[in-house]
Amino acid sequence: MIELIIGNEGKGKTREMLDRANNQVKEAVGNLVYVDKNAKHMYELNNRIRLVDISEFSFENADEFYGFICGIISQDHDLEQLYFDNFKRIACVDNSGLEGVLDKFAKLGESRGVKFCISIAATDADIPDSYKDKVIISL
Repeated sequence: MIELIIGNEGKGKTREMLDRANNQVKEAVGNLVYVDKNAKHMYELNNRIRLVDISEFSFENADEFYGFICGIISQDHDLEQLYFDNFKRIACVDNSGLEGVLDKFAKLGESRGVKFCISIAATDADIPDSYKDKVIISL
């Protein structure tokens, strides 16, 4: 399952993501992972949430990012939810490739029982029609 938090830069998507992750960890049975472009928010996350600082790795395209995430999922059989902050930047994707990448993660989530909560710097018009119903917060 995919949930999207969208809005222009600086509208508060990261705060929403952090709050959702910290609230979800109270109810979570499995593990939660927060993927971000740096470790800036490390101390704002509950210590039960694993932070992955993507700046420690280099990706040239969305396929490499997808493979990296598959590796995380394959190593954690108790993984319940993944949070992707600033998705287009960390996944090396632009608006034209967004639907294809989201399709891959939707399929992966279904097959592995993992939920994805994704923040995207975008407007409603930038979101593919097939994912408009997945928008839970639009800032």
